[in-house]
Amino acid sequence: MKPRTVDKIATSLIVFFALIIVAILVGLLGYIMFRGLSHISWDFLTSAPQKIRAGGGVGPQLFNSIFLLVLTLIITVPLGLGAGIFMAEYARPGKLTGFIRLIVEVLSSFPSIVVGLFGLLLIVNYFNLGFSLISGALALTVFNLPLMVRITEQAFRSVPKQQKEAGFALGLSKWKIVTSVLLPVALPTIITGTILSAGRVFGEAAALMFTAGMSSPRLDFTNWNPLSPSSPLNPFRPAETLAVHIWKVNSEGLAPDAAQIAAGASAVLVITVLIFNLAARFFGRLIYRKLTASKTMN
Repeated sequence: MKPRTVDKIATSLIVFFALIIVAILVGLLGYIMFRGLSHISWDFLTSAPQKIRAGGGVGPQLFNSIFLLVLTLIITVPLGLGAGIFMAEYARPGKLTGFIRLIVEVLSSFPSIVVGLFGLLLIVNYFNLGFSLISGALALTVFNLPLMVRITEQAFRSVPKQQKEAGFALGLSKWKIVTSVLLPVALPTIITGTILSAGRVFGEAAALMFTAGMSSPRLDFTNWNPLSPSSPLNPFRPAETLAVHIWKVNSEGLAPDAAQIAAGASAVLVITVLIFNLAARFFGRLIYRKLTASKTMN
C-alpha cells in the first residue's frame, strides 16, 4: 500500500473509534438524563428521603456528597502534592524510591471493597471513629492518594529541564524553583488529577458503605456548630451519600416510587459531577493565569 493510503485508513480508524467513545458517552448521559430529569425539582433537591411513602428527596444525601468531597480533597490534595513533588524533585533513584513507587502502584489497583473493609477494621473500629464522614474521607484518601501522587510526579517531570536550569542559573533556591517555576507549568495537569479524584469520590459507594455508613441522622440546617450531633458540618456523624443512596434505593427501596427516586438521584449525581468539573477547570485556568502573570511581573 501507498503511505498516503495507509495514513488515510489509520486516520479513519482513529476517528471511528473516537466517535464510538463519544456516542457511548452521549448515549449514557442521554439515558440517565431522560429517565431522571423529569423527577428533579427544588423539593426533590432539598427534602429528606422517605422510607415507605412516596415523594422523598435527596437533600441530605446531596449535601453529604459535597461535604465528603471537600473533606477528602482537604486531606488528599496536600498529601498528594507533597508526595508527588518529593518523588519528582527530591527523591534520589534507588531501592527506597523504587519501593515507594511499587507501593503507590499496588494501592492504585486495590478494589474499593478492600479499601472499605480496611477502613472498617482500622479507622472505624480500631481508631473508634465510627461510621462517620471523617472515616469515609480517610478511606477515600487511601483510595485516591496514589492517583494524586502519580499525576503530580508526572506533571513535574513533564516540565522542560531548560526552565529548571534557567532558575538555577539565576540563583534561585530549590523550593523557589518548585513553587515559582515548575508549579505554574504543572498546575493544569494537577488540576486534571484533582478532578479525576473528585469524580471517584462522587461515584464511590462500596468503600463508603463500610466507613461513612448507609444512613443519615436528621440534620438541622440552621445549626452550623460542627460539634453538634445534628449539625450538617459535624464530620463525626454518619452520612449516606448520593451513590450509596442510589444503590440502597435500587436494592432495598420500599417506597412505591423507588425507581423514579433512583433515576432522579442518578441524574443529580451526573449533573453535580459535570458542574464540579466545569467549575474546577474554570478556577484552575484562573489560578494558572494569575501565577503566570505574577511570574512575568517578577
